[in-house]
Amino acid sequence: MNMKKLMLLAAGALLMTSCGIYNKYERPEVNTTGLVRDVQSNSDTLAVSDTTSFGNLAWRTVFTDPQLQSLIELGLQNNTNMLNAALNVKMVEDQLMVAKLAFVPGFTFSPQGTIASWDGNPATKTYSLPITASWNIDLFGNLLNQKRSAQMALLATKDYQLVVQTKVISNIANLYYTLLMLDKQLQVVDDMAKLTEETWNIMKIQKELGRVKETSVQSAEANMYSVKAQATELKRQIRETENSLSLLLGQQAQSIQRGTFDGQSLPTEFSTGIGLQLLANRPDVHYAEMSLAQCFYDVNTARSRFYPSITISATGAFTNSGGMGIVNPGKWLLSAVGSLVQPIFAHGQLVAGLKVAKSKQEQAFNTWQNAVLSAGSEVSNALVLYNSSAEKSALEAKQVESLKKNVEYNQMLFNDGSATYLEVITAQQSLLNAELSKVQDDFYKMQAVVNLYYALGGGRY
Repeated sequence: MNMKKLMLLAAGALLMTSCGIYNKYERPEVNTTGLVRDVQSNSDTLAVSDTTSFGNLAWRTVFTDPQLQSLIELGLQNNTNMLNAALNVKMVEDQLMVAKLAFVPGFTFSPQGTIASWDGNPATKTYSLPITASWNIDLFGNLLNQKRSAQMALLATKDYQLVVQTKVISNIANLYYTLLMLDKQLQVVDDMAKLTEETWNIMKIQKELGRVKETSVQSAEANMYSVKAQATELKRQIRETENSLSLLLGQQAQSIQRGTFDGQSLPTEFSTGIGLQLLANRPDVHYAEMSLAQCFYDVNTARSRFYPSITISATGAFTNSGGMGIVNPGKWLLSAVGSLVQPIFAHGQLVAGLKVAKSKQEQAFNTWQNAVLSAGSEVSNALVLYNSSAEKSALEAKQVESLKKNVEYNQMLFNDGSATYLEVITAQQSLLNAELSKVQDDFYKMQAVVNLYYALGGGRY
């Protein structure tokens, strides 16, 4: 008899092993070679050999502006998405606790009392104080896989919290640098507005001397108002950007204290690290993988539902009811029951549940693969934005210097009568456009640093 039991247990263990309901999640193969594109080549991908990554730096090391650091701290404390992400983690932790407690017997206490009288006889009083324990024996991994799925859900939720944190940091930094860019552009426009007003006054004097016509004065005046209109537009953009940043910080719209555009110091050399690091550093990529792991255990759970569920229940009651009559004082009544439920026909629900779980696992795998590719693409885009903006800014710096001289020479030639008013106005407009473009490309360099830091999974303390 004992030998038969051992054989049955061995056969059952072999069956469970072959079905894989106790298997643990293992990361599928993924090719990260050449995940980041070389910024200098049109066809090659970047061959990375270093293991360090710009994304591993603490955000305070990257963003050194004290006022920006204060804003980031405020945003991490007050941002609505950050607060909700923290609450999500708490909720999933509670769900995991429930999954762990499923292994522990459940206890119920249901006291009962009865008063009965038959045909006018004295009333009899009976009572029962039962405590029932019920224990689900997890021979086929149903509870185990649910617990593992809940563990993966918790890891995924914590990853999502990091996703939100990284986005909050990068969005605050981008809006902050946008404000600095707009401040700088407004300064450039204000300086040009003064210059165009001086030109207009000179034109009026020249007209009184009979050297130019009224059309020259009108053109200079129109050019001055055009530049001042640009200043008004920049002030509107500054106010709206401050409002957006205030909302991101979780506070009412207000003025933002900030530094200067020229006073910023950001890293100029970057290390992307090996492609495999994106799988661990990028919280959204890791979130997608943990979602895949969760689906893996959900498939195991769906498989385990085809097997019997075994439940042991035990009841202990202190009662004065003896069944055939009243027994006083009360005594203990003990009982134990074992039950096995084997699904045979469940209207196709078990089969459909397994198929759905497998389909969700395939979807999660596709989402994870796409997250890996998207991460590589974002790193490539940030690198090319930084390099192209740096190159353009260097060229525009030379262009600005040349145009400043051109404005001065045209002003001198106009005073000597050797240049027309159109040449003066055109030179001023060209200088203004070049200066605004250089400020914008310098901002793009800052934005590229922020984007690269985010793309490499930065945002840690």
